Amino acid sequence: QVQLEESGGGLVQAGGSLRLSCAVSGGTFNWYAVGWFRQAPGKEREFVATISGSGRNTDYADSVKGRFTISRDNAKNTVSIQMNNLKPEDTAVYYCARSVSNYIATRPGAYNYWGQGTQVTVSS
Repeated sequence: QVQLEESGGGLVQAGGSLRLSCAVSGGTFNWYAVGWFRQAPGKEREFVATISGSGRNTDYADSVKGRFTISRDNAKNTVSIQMNNLKPEDTAVYYCARSVSNYIATRPGAYNYWGQGTQVTVSS
């Protein structure tokens, strides 16, 4: 049974930083890419960032490039995303998800296990 649990969300002022973590249990962690997605009220879930099983390949949404950095620790079965220079439009519930393969992907359909999400609120 694969389970993902996010942590690190909260309230921050615009320009501030947060670091989200995703702890993954079950399965062989380094065989699979892991992604972060977010969903704001009234909007569809959108891709944020992803990292391959080895950690060598990453991809980011244009809206977060240069501000967010995804990383993984395969010894600890965790994936983190460092979010800097946060903006009010980054406010959303953030979800981590495990892919069906080692390859990075931006579409939610490529991910078959999801966490419950953690709220990030950026005040102006």
